Amino acid sequence: MSDAVNLDVFDRRESEVRGYVRSFPTVFDRATGSTLVDADGREYLDFFAGAGVLNYGHNNPAFTRALIDYLERDGIIHGLDMATSAKRAFIEAFERLILAPRGLDHKLQFTGPTGANAVEAALKVARQATGRSTVVAFTNAFHGLSLGALAATGNSHYRSAAGQSLDNVVRLPYDGYLGENVDTLDLFEKMLDDPGSGLDLPAAVIVEAVQGEGGINVASVPWLQRLRAITAERGILLILDEIQAGVGRTGAFFAFEAAGIVPDIVTVSKSISGSGLPMSLVLLRPEVDVWKPGAHTGTFRGNNLAFVSARVALETYWANTAFVDDVARKSALLAAELEQIAAANPSLGLTVRGRGLMYGLVSDGDRTLAGRISKDAFTRGLVIETSGAHDEVLKFLPALTITDDELLRGLAIVRESLAAVTADALAAS
Repeated sequence: MSDAVNLDVFDRRESEVRGYVRSFPTVFDRATGSTLVDADGREYLDFFAGAGVLNYGHNNPAFTRALIDYLERDGIIHGLDMATSAKRAFIEAFERLILAPRGLDHKLQFTGPTGANAVEAALKVARQATGRSTVVAFTNAFHGLSLGALAATGNSHYRSAAGQSLDNVVRLPYDGYLGENVDTLDLFEKMLDDPGSGLDLPAAVIVEAVQGEGGINVASVPWLQRLRAITAERGILLILDEIQAGVGRTGAFFAFEAAGIVPDIVTVSKSISGSGLPMSLVLLRPEVDVWKPGAHTGTFRGNNLAFVSARVALETYWANTAFVDDVARKSALLAAELEQIAAANPSLGLTVRGRGLMYGLVSDGDRTLAGRISKDAFTRGLVIETSGAHDEVLKFLPALTITDDELLRGLAIVRESLAAVTADALAAS
């Protein structure tokens, strides 16, 4: 290892909490599009996209130019929740290009810049608006790691770090959790209608239309539609967490669009800024916006650089259907290639699931396989992570702007790594 990519200072001074550096042990220096370059000049193809933050790729030139121009004219950078020209331009673009075409009349709340903070705000306002405290969340959900969001998160690895009890959340099975032929909402509806179930009428249900960290679990259209009907009939607010699955990741701007439903509250973060700058917001139906002024604040809820790049992203990619159409084409290519990989390795029992450019290659038989592929792929120049309760899912999260050549090149590395790790396992047996 050269001095340029030496990790000694990180091992010596950075907290043990660090995670991704353990999976991708080098010092990254620069990046463009779907290519990362480390301090030694070695290139890596990126199938990780900052855990879904970089849907439009690294250092997208349209955003970089706009940010440089804004900085050079001394534009406001930090504005709390004051009105600025950058915020106004973003709101107008979001209203024109996202809300209006979808018939949505939601208000925008700019929260602290993390997705977890957006979830905290959503849960708080739901409880205020209904006067009730219970929230329903689902198995394998991931909603963030601050205490309120963590209570709604399923993974025991994260929950065990809380250091205290996590209350006021009831956990129910997600779509498919009990098998293909079981509608898990039967249980929810039965519990709601049975006064002996012990389930108090919830303030809200929080759900991901596609679970990312939970293992690329895709809720079916009928399941989401029924969930919307159950909640609407009983005055329960429906919160859609679109933090990873939104902003085009599953094909449409919002993952819930496939079901044709209208949530009461929507949380958005990760790729909303376009450039990778921190930004989060909550969409609220007007009647749910019961906040008193200043009731949920945050010093960095006015990241005006993020507003600039977010506006440019909307104007560049969402003014017509060309971008969505191209994502759909690449989605079909990715799905077909993954199905071929699974079919070519029948003894491994691999399955494929996902939507858009958010896919998983799942190994339920050997839960270590995905991790071993990820580790080997990194040595071959591909950054790809795992997800799921046992890290049993090899998670494909490339930039939506990735080229066909890059997509196929990354898939070729996955094939090589799969062959290598299975050969090693065979040799060791």
